[in-house]
Amino acid sequence: MNILFISLGCDKNLVDTEMMLGMLVQRGFSITDDETEADAVVVNTCCFINDAKQESINTLLEMAELRKSGAVKALIAAGCLAQRYQDEIQKEIPEVDAIVGTTAIDAIVDALDEVLSGRGLNHLEDINRKPVYDRERIVTTGGHYAYLKIAEGCDKHCSYCIIPKVRGNYRSIPMDSLVQEAEHLAMSGAKEIILVAQETTLYGVDLYGKKRLPELLHKLCAIPEIYWVRILYCYPEEITDELIETIRSEQKVCNYLDIPVQHASDKILKRMGRRTGRQELMDMISKLRDRIPDICLRTTLITGFPGETQEDHESLLEFVDEMEFDRLGVFTYSPEEDTPAALFDDQIDEEVKLDRQADIMELQQEIAFEKAQETVGSTLLVMVEGKVPDEHAYVARSYKDAPNVDGFVFVQTGRELMTGDFVRVRITGSHEYDLIGEIEDEFTE
Repeated sequence: MNILFISLGCDKNLVDTEMMLGMLVQRGFSITDDETEADAVVVNTCCFINDAKQESINTLLEMAELRKSGAVKALIAAGCLAQRYQDEIQKEIPEVDAIVGTTAIDAIVDALDEVLSGRGLNHLEDINRKPVYDRERIVTTGGHYAYLKIAEGCDKHCSYCIIPKVRGNYRSIPMDSLVQEAEHLAMSGAKEIILVAQETTLYGVDLYGKKRLPELLHKLCAIPEIYWVRILYCYPEEITDELIETIRSEQKVCNYLDIPVQHASDKILKRMGRRTGRQELMDMISKLRDRIPDICLRTTLITGFPGETQEDHESLLEFVDEMEFDRLGVFTYSPEEDTPAALFDDQIDEEVKLDRQADIMELQQEIAFEKAQETVGSTLLVMVEGKVPDEHAYVARSYKDAPNVDGFVFVQTGRELMTGDFVRVRITGSHEYDLIGEIEDEFTE
């Protein structure tokens, strides 16, 4: 029985997909990426913002045509959109045979067996159920890096965000289980472990009564086969001096932090339900750069939030100009049903949102290109991602580059390299967000 599995949305969703793939393979199912060979389809959906929601709906509709024609025998919707709109999906897309909710991914095999036997039962658990972990995963990232989801859900309840309603409250995964999973990933070839959660900085508070991310980092760094540990999704108000010191002192922890600040106008930050003001954000960024001079900072912003004035927008531009983030992404505000912000007065026209997004990205482009140019002449340790076809060059990433969101380092060499190899590269040029370099020497610890 061949299963076509489509994973949409974030890297946290991808971890769920990898666990479901592992469960299916253990039970004897085969995985295919060719819809013409598939006997059944599973779509792991996303609904974080409107674009993601629309992509999930379009994918389900496309797969529904296969189900309607009889080309596949089963269609299952899993993940956030399925959790949130279960009734609407089965009413509007009756070809969907079953729903698997965000906290019921361990039921994927039963759901598929039921559909194939003609029953088609939904599997929906309490969204605050204990997270699913300790499952064999089929890593889909190529094997040389892997995501490690350290917690599920979120307690912040920002006014624009639906995540607590589809993923539940913040629930950490026990540390021993995470270390064991990381060891398994490392033995399977992963040299970079990327920590993900809705918020990584609060790790352990619910289980142990205090933040224990620094301790987890120390344990992960003790795994010999791991070379890099990268941390994503750090809320600025939760970054402690202990965490900063751990990043600074642990050689394997990348000097890289993803800090979603969302805005810089105190008025807008308050309406968003954020826990930090502009000055606190500036102070934290200054502290990080003071303690870790070569740290690479990534952030995400939301523009066009309800009530955002031109003055607020200009304030945000000033902040971006002054802070000079190494990496930055901007989303236009997307009103989500069942969130407070969707009911706020002073909603912003889409055209204005897009204009403001373009303003910010144009400014950030100048900053990023200048930072890339400043890197010329330096030497960076990079991990090889693959070969450029028909050229004596390889695609690689430095500690400043998280997969799928940041840039690349193109390494020119006649030497034969393998995916996952580490080499030192002298940067000789830059092209927009990417760097160009020549191999300097092999990397040895």
